Amino acid sequence: MIIDHCDKTISLKIVYFGPAFSGKTTSIKALFSHFGKGETLHSIESTVNRTLFFDYGTVTFQNQDWRLKLHIYTTTGQDFYFITRPVTLRAVDGIIFVIDSQKEVYERNLASWKELLSYFRETLNDIPIIIAFNKQDLPKKFNPTKFLNEIKFYDYK
Repeated sequence: MIIDHCDKTISLKIVYFGPAFSGKTTSIKALFSHFGKGETLHSIESTVNRTLFFDYGTVTFQNQDWRLKLHIYTTTGQDFYFITRPVTLRAVDGIIFVIDSQKEVYERNLASWKELLSYFRETLNDIPIIIAFNKQDLPKKFNPTKFLNEIKFYDYK
């Protein structure tokens, strides 16, 4: 977090993290579209519309005195580019962990969570995390409580 008292600006870095095909890019595109900022979102995609490194954009909110700038990134889900994930997570202020709720990819979500833990070890407790269970509208989905219990989410403070 950067607080600029002269400019009266607070800047935060938020990163969407999760396994491939969980919906990180779709989610961030919907968010930017909702705020009318779709054209400000930058994506580096492959020829088959997959995120190569990350998506990035800034959403700004203003009140009478202060401006809040949210610098929002996604990490690539493709394992081929996994080396870029820790760089994208550097100096993060908050994480949105996007889960693919389909039963057949349950283990991929666990592996992605364990990877996230490996980058932060004990300090993950210091970072605000939102867990977004995507694709809950599909028929063959797992119960979110199962995942939360398996990762011992309720032990986090």
